[in-house]
Amino acid sequence: MIRPLLILVASTTGAHAAVVAADSGRGERLFESLSCVQCHSVNGKGGHVAADLGRRIDRNFTPAALASTMWNHAPTMWTAMRDREIRAGDLDQQAAADLFAYFYSARFFDKPGDAGRGKRLFSERACGRCHGLTESIKPGVNPVSQWAALGDPIALTEAMWNHAPNMFVEFKLKEIAWPELSGQDLSDLLVYLRNLPSTREKPGAFKTSTGANGEALFTSKGCVGCHRSGSSLAPEIKGRTLTQIAAAMWNHAPKMPARPAHFDTGEMRELLSYLWARQFFEDSGNAERGKRVFNSKHCATCHNDASSGAPKLTGVQRSFTGAVMVSALWHHGPRMLDQMKSRAISWPRFDGREMSDLIAFLNSGNEEK
Repeated sequence: MIRPLLILVASTTGAHAAVVAADSGRGERLFESLSCVQCHSVNGKGGHVAADLGRRIDRNFTPAALASTMWNHAPTMWTAMRDREIRAGDLDQQAAADLFAYFYSARFFDKPGDAGRGKRLFSERACGRCHGLTESIKPGVNPVSQWAALGDPIALTEAMWNHAPNMFVEFKLKEIAWPELSGQDLSDLLVYLRNLPSTREKPGAFKTSTGANGEALFTSKGCVGCHRSGSSLAPEIKGRTLTQIAAAMWNHAPKMPARPAHFDTGEMRELLSYLWARQFFEDSGNAERGKRVFNSKHCATCHNDASSGAPKLTGVQRSFTGAVMVSALWHHGPRMLDQMKSRAISWPRFDGREMSDLIAFLNSGNEEK
């Protein structure tokens, strides 16, 4: 069972998109109620007609890549649903965001990890000198099997950051150099530690907040002393996974001029929600390339023709995300497919970059000409 998680996703109303909370618990239930589960499974739970989505080895999806995969799959899905007389329910923008949250909880956006390499790193980076796997080997230090944050990447980031000052002392006493970690190193370590006999049944958990207090925390925790503002730091972490961010923060801690500020429970979640979550799920792309995608995929044929009944997408003040594109596909896709067939236009297929670029173009507010 995967615990609920919250993700920030932009809505499509207003010049500045509102932030809505998405919940993987609702997303998991939607995966069943929308009948996805009749064909697909996630980590063994569900049907076996199509791939187990939780056991894909080609992870590291971006939100746009996931949207493009669902878009490309749609005509086949609709045919399979008709053959099985499946009538799926509604998928509005909130529900699409919840479904994305569910996929995030299944670690769709993580880079693939190597448990064998993670086991070696646990020893080589001296983690095992203080942290036992199932039993404490040092007073006051919980074994890995008791790490509450192991399945929650933001909580893990907070725990690693808060742990750094104690690590300074221990490493100095033992004359051990600070063990720097790449994002891939941490992915490998987590795959190893999450699949130990004592931890593999622990559910994943991930939550983000609205980030309303993130800017205040950015100042109070002293980040503003070096980074000037959250708006200047945010672009530097745009598109990174939380595992990559956690590794970067770990490497940064010993280089700070003063002792790293302590984060109370939930404060790191608020800060990273403010700096990272929303822009990650908005994804990033190139608007100029997206303009060419909009033209080459024949989007303008209907969306720039008022008589078609399709809504105008360019030159409007809306915000688009991968989740929004999936919701639009769910609502309008079957009718769009019929219209395209009547005009002898092939169903548009996208790779991840094309979808990302298209979203960037639609968010630019520019007109297609």
